[in-house]
Amino acid sequence: MKGRIPVVLLACGSFNPITNMHLRLFEVARDHLHKTGMYQVIGGIISPVNDNYRKKDLVAAQHRVAMVRLALQTSDWIRVDPWESEQAQWMETVKVLRHHHSQLLGSLPRTEGPDHSRSVSLAPAAVPELKLLCGADVLKTFQTPDLWKDEHIQEIVEKFGLVCVGRAGHDLKGYISGSPILQRYQHNIHLAREPVQNEISATHIRQALGQGQSVKYLLPDAVIAYIKDHKLYTRDNS
Repeated sequence: MKGRIPVVLLACGSFNPITNMHLRLFEVARDHLHKTGMYQVIGGIISPVNDNYRKKDLVAAQHRVAMVRLALQTSDWIRVDPWESEQAQWMETVKVLRHHHSQLLGSLPRTEGPDHSRSVSLAPAAVPELKLLCGADVLKTFQTPDLWKDEHIQEIVEKFGLVCVGRAGHDLKGYISGSPILQRYQHNIHLAREPVQNEISATHIRQALGQGQSVKYLLPDAVIAYIKDHKLYTRDNS
C-alpha cells in the first residue's frame, strides 16, 4: 500500500434501520479502490441524517445512531459520526462532506516550525481524500429535477469524488452519460460492482417488522435486539 493515496469513505443516509447491505457497501467500495492500485482506504464514516429531513417513518436520530454503533461493533475501520444528526436543522450532503473534510484536515499531525509556530508538515499526498459512498439509487437521484443543486453535484464529484456500488436494475453508466456534470467529472466517479447481488431494502425491512415478520440475517443481531427492546417500527409506532 506504500505510495497510495489515503481515502476515507463517507456514507450519508437515513439508516432507518441500518442493514447488512449498508455495511456491504463499505466492503465492496474498499475492495474496488484497493484494486485500482491507486488508493488505500484508511477509514469509513456513517452519518445518519437529521430528524428534520422529515422522511416518512423516520425514527429518532438517537435510535438510528445507536443502531449504527451496534452494527459497527464488528468493524475495525468504520465508525458512526452523529454530527449531522445533532445539528439544529437538516444539512445538505455537500455541507456534511465539507464538515468531515475540515475535520480530516484538522486531525493531521502537526510539527513545530523553526519560528516555534505550529504548522502542518505533511506532503500533499499524505492528506486523505474524502469520497462520498453511495448506492446506485442515490446516483439516479442526481437526475431528479430540483432535488439536488447543480453546484452541489459538481462540488461533490469535482472536489471530493464518488464511489457508487451498483445494484440490479440500475444503469450507472447511463446515469453518468445523462448528466453533463457527471460526464465532465466521471474520472472522479468510481463504479464498484457487488459480486454477490444484495437486494436488502430498509423499506421492506420496516414493512416486515410492522407485520411482525422475521428480519434475522438481514440486520445485525444487535440491531434486531435494539429494535425489539425499543419497540421500533411496529405497526402502532408507524
